[in-house]
Amino acid sequence: MDKVMVYIEIGKTRSFAGALEWPGWCRSGREEPAALQSLFDYGPRYARAIQTARQGFAPPLEIATLTVVERLPGGGGTDFGAPEQVPSGDAQPITADELLRQTALLRACWETFDAAASAASGSELRKGPRGGGRDLEKIFEHVQMAEVAYLGRLGGKLEVPSGTGAELMMHATRNAILQTLERAAQGVVPAAGPRGGKHWPVRYFVRRSSWHLLDHAWEIEDRRL
Repeated sequence: MDKVMVYIEIGKTRSFAGALEWPGWCRSGREEPAALQSLFDYGPRYARAIQTARQGFAPPLEIATLTVVERLPGGGGTDFGAPEQVPSGDAQPITADELLRQTALLRACWETFDAAASAASGSELRKGPRGGGRDLEKIFEHVQMAEVAYLGRLGGKLEVPSGTGAELMMHATRNAILQTLERAAQGVVPAAGPRGGKHWPVRYFVRRSSWHLLDHAWEIEDRRL
């Protein structure tokens, strides 16, 4: 495999390493070397997660393949456990072909999360050393709420009747996401909201959403009893 271009987000207590061309492949560690090692270790798992996208990804065989091309200062979200900085390349306009590639990867991450949740249905999830950790229903609700929030950060809105069930809500949210991604790529969505907050660029939206989906899919898989 050719070199994998990586960016590093550096917080006070945690760092994230993310593959620029492969949204969702992002792992953390206390410092940069640990984050890069975790990213490398998760290469095969990421390959399985996005296999339905058929984008020709093959995990690197050597950690030296990971090439750091950008370092960003992290913030409170970084230390809390979520990547929050936008790599410079994510702010660039996106072509129609690249949008298709990005949405294919996002769809694959949706499928991976759904498959993990479905496989764990009716199963208990292992608790942490202090008895912590969300159960499956709470993880599903958390991901659903995050996707609605992320849609707003992209500049989209979700319009569904009150009382809509969780699965229908998820379906409606994802449809709205795909529609808003296309509009954002075409420049129809304004760069900022009515209160002045900047909307997420298309690439960063896919990167952040894919990471969140896979992070919880893998959590479910690892905690399933």
